[in-house]
Amino acid sequence: MGPLLNRIGTVFIPVRNIERARDWYCDILGFPADGEILFGHLYILPMQGTRIVLDSKIYAEEHTFKTPAFHFDTEDIKEAYAYMQSKDVHITTPIEHDHWFNFQDPDGNLLMVCKC
Repeated sequence: MGPLLNRIGTVFIPVRNIERARDWYCDILGFPADGEILFGHLYILPMQGTRIVLDSKIYAEEHTFKTPAFHFDTEDIKEAYAYMQSKDVHITTPIEHDHWFNFQDPDGNLLMVCKC
């Protein structure tokens, strides 16, 4: 085995405005938006497993996710879909194959929710 571990530590999401992105992601994920913004441009979401870092320093429209780089897990895809609708999230697909759907964050990053 080489020195690289077989796990992903962090996914960076490019965002325009770090405060607005922090508030939006914390709202949909049910976290308090009280963590520290680091170096004026980074916010680490308190995820289980792979971490998500919102980063306003790397933002450019051409850097946003045009296809989902990962998915958020759910045990109930219909409940997750209804929840995202209630949060006025821009959902870009219906529930596909009773298994997943895509949505966009306020900066245009395409993300996915998947029943696992």
